[in-house]
Amino acid sequence: MAEAPTVELDAQYRQLREECGLLDRGDRGKILVSGPDATEYLQGQLTNDVEALAEDEGCYAALLDRKGHLQSDLRVLRLSNGIWLDLEPGPSPTVLSHLRTYSIGREVEIEDVTEAWAILSLIGPRAAELAGLEGIGPEHSQRHRRWEGVEVLGVATALGVDLIARAEDSGPLRELALAAGAVEVGEQAAEIVRIESGTPRFGAEMSTETMPAEAGIVDAAVSFTKGCYIGQEPVARLHYKGRPNRHLRGLELSGPAEPGAELRLGERAVGSIGSSCVSPARGPIALAVVRREAEPGAELAVGEAGVTARVVDLPFG
Repeated sequence: MAEAPTVELDAQYRQLREECGLLDRGDRGKILVSGPDATEYLQGQLTNDVEALAEDEGCYAALLDRKGHLQSDLRVLRLSNGIWLDLEPGPSPTVLSHLRTYSIGREVEIEDVTEAWAILSLIGPRAAELAGLEGIGPEHSQRHRRWEGVEVLGVATALGVDLIARAEDSGPLRELALAAGAVEVGEQAAEIVRIESGTPRFGAEMSTETMPAEAGIVDAAVSFTKGCYIGQEPVARLHYKGRPNRHLRGLELSGPAEPGAELRLGERAVGSIGSSCVSPARGPIALAVVRREAEPGAELAVGEAGVTARVVDLPFG
């Protein structure tokens, strides 16, 4: 169950909102796809336009099954030596197996580089400044720098900057970031900021039963002008001819509630909580994919403990 914020958690939250927090995300799955056919191959697998990326550019994308359901969302970065994918650790083995299976007969190498590379997230308004990457650009923009002997790839995110370096350099890089003024924070504080921003996470709001439109990621992750990819037809059909039966929404809660708690509109179940927290700024809030009749302004019952939820648009205002 989401817990009331402690003094320490409140301080970490303020650091993320006002300054810069440091969070180790080295557990994310990391895959390097290289070889002469790498770009063409991924163009036919992922939802976004990989061929349109120049070196040091990136995008958000997803891997789907043939029915248009998510297998994972992922970040795509065009590097000089191939195409980098990073994603939540849970679906990483499935994605790796899929890419290797469908690559047979192509000149492409698919390498699991999870253990070889580290990702440190700097989150907050001063992230780029403290990393020495001022003006790095919009989300997924990249810039290389050598930081006191450590080779770093900086990647702009929606909430700051990710620093990617070799795993053996993660300790020195962490110390450099802390010395520059970043403050180490925990996953709980970072989750509050994510939930407030209305960003869904695979394994929480998104699963293998979710379509991109239901998770609200179509604008960011799907290209409707590129060639064919796995799952394209149902995604395009829903986009042009229909509307999803479910939508990602924010919930303002009357009290803390557990992820997975059932949501009801009257007597009808309309979904369940994906992620929840107690925000120092907004109190108990949550994200959920709910049926379309649970529109913004609707009041829902949450679980069996008497908690209620008001449905709101995202991000939280």
